[in-house]
Amino acid sequence: MSVTAEAVKILRERTGAGMMECKKALVETSGDLDAAAEMMRKSGLTKADKKAGRIAAEGVVVIERSADGKSAVLVEVNCETDFVARENDFQAFAANAGKLALATRTTDVAALLEAKLPDGSTLDDARRALIAKIGENISVRRIGLLEAPAVLGTYLHGSRIGALVALKSGEEAVAKDVAMHVAAINPAHLSIADVPAEVVAKEKSIQLEMIKADPKNAGKAEDMLVKIIDGKLRKWVGEITLLGQLFVKDDKQTVEQYLKQSKAEIVSFLRFEVGAGIEKKQEDFAAEVMKQAFGG
Repeated sequence: MSVTAEAVKILRERTGAGMMECKKALVETSGDLDAAAEMMRKSGLTKADKKAGRIAAEGVVVIERSADGKSAVLVEVNCETDFVARENDFQAFAANAGKLALATRTTDVAALLEAKLPDGSTLDDARRALIAKIGENISVRRIGLLEAPAVLGTYLHGSRIGALVALKSGEEAVAKDVAMHVAAINPAHLSIADVPAEVVAKEKSIQLEMIKADPKNAGKAEDMLVKIIDGKLRKWVGEITLLGQLFVKDDKQTVEQYLKQSKAEIVSFLRFEVGAGIEKKQEDFAAEVMKQAFGG
């Protein structure tokens, strides 16, 4: 049967799909717009399921903060390419995920995906519909929630790195400065007290082996070697802990010194970076083109 251009236009507006796909669906449903939209929705969900195993290491980090300013969420939403990460529909989906995470106060991804959007659909419904529309795998990877006893600082670097800092005392400007430091320097722990004992023991063992292997230390007394190890461990702790690191805005003092100077006390921090820890597949595009050209 013949399909009118107006019908194709209406179906495209309803589904966001391509012109040819809309025309095909209308032909198969004898011009029934509702049936065509439903058929395309089911087809899209099938496509979404097939894309679920594909690596999604690009995307955005979003921050949503409560009205009282004392709690906030970090949400990482992933896609396959940075092109899609900049696309309006993807960014709108990520923003909705952030708002829903704050509203539900959940850090469980599965629970968030089942949470309802204002239109009554679940976040997972919206995710799968977006996959069907743009043709890339999309996932909500992780959620972080931070609540501050007094002051909460947030910092978003572009859309790829987000940090939250909770203070027990101090000003919001100080909390934001420290959040910026966390985003830039990426400390592994807050203080030495938060570094697992086994991690410290392993580092001490590594430093001892390096010191013993250095010819300059041959013949030195045991107590001297202990002092050398202690010095190296203090430097190492300063590099991996937030309080021990040199403050990014003033490298003449540590973050701990900056906080004391500002009469502020930190209790916790949180940092997300898009794709951190995800092993990205290295594509050989030339080989892929040859494979397609010769049917390999």
